[in-house]
Amino acid sequence: MDVFMRDSDAFSWYMERDPILRSTVVAVAWLDRSPDWPVFSEKLDQATRLIPMFRQRVLQPPGRLSTPRWTFDDGFDMSWHLRRIEAPAPHTPDTVIEFARQAAMTAFDRARPLWEFTLIEHLEGGRAALVMKLHHSLTDGLGGMQLALLLFDTEREPVRTSSMPVAPVGERLDTPSLVRESLTASVARATGVASEWAWSALPSAVRAVTQPLRSAGSLLDAARSIGRTVAPVRETLSPIMKDRGLGRHLAVVEVGLADLKRSAATAGGTINDGFMAAIAGGMRRYHERHGTTVDTLRVTLPISIRTANDPMGGNRITLIRFPVPVGDADPASRIPDMGRLCRAARDERSLAYTNAIAGALNLLPQAVVGGMLKHVDFLASDVPGFAFPVYLAGAQMERYTPFGPTIGASVNLTLLSYDGTCYIGVTIDTAAVPDHEVLLECLREGFDEVLVLGGKHEPVRLPLHDTPKAA
Repeated sequence: MDVFMRDSDAFSWYMERDPILRSTVVAVAWLDRSPDWPVFSEKLDQATRLIPMFRQRVLQPPGRLSTPRWTFDDGFDMSWHLRRIEAPAPHTPDTVIEFARQAAMTAFDRARPLWEFTLIEHLEGGRAALVMKLHHSLTDGLGGMQLALLLFDTEREPVRTSSMPVAPVGERLDTPSLVRESLTASVARATGVASEWAWSALPSAVRAVTQPLRSAGSLLDAARSIGRTVAPVRETLSPIMKDRGLGRHLAVVEVGLADLKRSAATAGGTINDGFMAAIAGGMRRYHERHGTTVDTLRVTLPISIRTANDPMGGNRITLIRFPVPVGDADPASRIPDMGRLCRAARDERSLAYTNAIAGALNLLPQAVVGGMLKHVDFLASDVPGFAFPVYLAGAQMERYTPFGPTIGASVNLTLLSYDGTCYIGVTIDTAAVPDHEVLLECLREGFDEVLVLGGKHEPVRLPLHDTPKAA
């Protein structure tokens, strides 16, 4: 585990000086009953010992001598991070969504580790919900599923640990020590980068001599890829979703996993291709409802760069921005188009230089980089989850809904599959989309027209689409 943040993680940390760009992730596990509290507490305690970042807070070196440092919290208090409350009246799922909405809009206490879990009990029917709030620097979607493996069981009877791992020892760093470590880390990083570039440049130099034309073409391709990744964005492509603010609205769309897979396959696409095509259809309809048309919108696509050697948890994604067509009314042609564009984004040669690119962006004024992020129209993410039912300390998880951060975009749509269903969490910036109910209906229709390709005619569900009127 890195003691100092990688440049790509520091990028999101620095951006949060603008609260519109916060990287707060919220997920809700919907349970058929309240879990056994002592067992759950023990499992979570064990998980924080196995994934040390959950017991660490962030220290910012003075003058940005290095990236922020992960430091074991010498006052770590599990009871502050794990909470238990009664569901407010009327004890419906909407009260949980409203709690999650407020969590998504509330900043973390940066003097503590960056996560909060809240169990909401006594929902209607004796159900419960676990609202999990984490900072993206702690984990990405795949890392979150690794954490879930430590908390959930495959049977209702919980598996108890035979021995508890030793808790990490807390740290107290004074300013001189932090400065000294930061300078050492910066020198080591610069040396490591230079060494890495030297070793990677050696084969290139050999190819430049033996295959000059091919070598020149390869370097040009890499330069073009990096150029596409860092190209400045000066305006949104949407003529109506232009404003940005701090308000959020959360909603959920449910789609059968087999239905979406079958429908996408009829057009030669994957689940993600069908997901993206459905979003495009919804966006086209939303603009038409406002009396305008749009052919292209800009999307941010998180791409995993996680390897088998990476530590459990942690944030191992990079963000690629690119335009996607939304004006095509035929879902059968949108699906292969989306597949082609998403595969091209995942094959960008710039992915190998993600950390170096982030380091360069960290040197730019925040207003420049932040302005680019605020001109993204939407963010879409697809996370594979459990294909089978799981249990939390004796309680069965019935649904699992993710809500990703907008990071400057007008809306974030995150798909997480669980036990045969795709749960699509929708996080809406209410300044960009003040009529969220219209957008949600358009998105439902976008998924409907994709699912019809596979022979499904029942309308897509919007089970949790309204927060209380007081919100």
